[in-house]
Amino acid sequence: MPQPPADGLFQVDPEIAAALATGRPVVALESTIITHGMPWPENLQTAQLVEQVVRNAGALPATIAVLDGVLRVGLTAAQLSDLASRKDAAKASRRDLAAVVARKATAGTTVAATMFLAARAGIKVFATGGIGGVHRGAEGNFDISADLIELGQSRVAVICAGAKSILDIPKTLEVLETQGVAVIGYGTHAFPAFYSSDSGETLEHRCDTPGELAALIAAHHRLDLPGGMLIANPLPAAHALPRSEMDAIIARAVADAASLGIGGKALTPYLLGRIVELTGGRSLAANIALIRNNADLAARVAARVAVELANTP
Repeated sequence: MPQPPADGLFQVDPEIAAALATGRPVVALESTIITHGMPWPENLQTAQLVEQVVRNAGALPATIAVLDGVLRVGLTAAQLSDLASRKDAAKASRRDLAAVVARKATAGTTVAATMFLAARAGIKVFATGGIGGVHRGAEGNFDISADLIELGQSRVAVICAGAKSILDIPKTLEVLETQGVAVIGYGTHAFPAFYSSDSGETLEHRCDTPGELAALIAAHHRLDLPGGMLIANPLPAAHALPRSEMDAIIARAVADAASLGIGGKALTPYLLGRIVELTGGRSLAANIALIRNNADLAARVAARVAVELANTP
């Protein structure tokens, strides 16, 4: 496991460090969902719930964030609560980490930044809601999430409910292919679209059990393949929202953002908030359900990955 620098700018929680040193399963969790993805107090309640789900399934949760200029892997209950209530927290992708640390600021970490820090700590499995991707209209504005590039660089298995449905999903999958990222459907050949279980895009690879996923992740490590893998875990049917309805709502939210001149880092938080309004809160409930579902699967997979790698000759 990489060692923190002497100046203490990268700190792994002692419980997490001990687990990694002894081969116990750990699941990384991102924090922009806390700082920018949900309103208070649902953000804190969801973060606490997700950490408990991971523990209940036999792994340790490692929520990753930047607190007062320190890169932290694993937060205490008090730190989690403080982060959720902060109004001044930045949104940090990998490119922002040095600037946030230099300012001694606090930030939620995106999928890209969380992957980078998880890999540095030695964590192999990461649960999130949905990844960023290629934004609609990217052929004109080149708005492509750093999450896709990081998936091609950091060796972490990311379990998610597909790409956020506000994105151009076919182009997102094309970029993942270019980056050499394997995309695996869990129990499905259909790539999910966050709120909906089927985006209309078909996946070549599929696994049906946590054991199959663990064997695939372990093989990735044994082969010393660079980069990560993306495991697409559809939102359970009971919580999914109809694709046709969501397509119309997303189109309206995108049009609203364009009329207000909202783009860049502010675009995704705006769109997610606007979608909550337009769905009367149903999208927020779906968001919480899918994150919980992904965390449970990630913990079960992480436990089996640890066994697979321990048994590697």
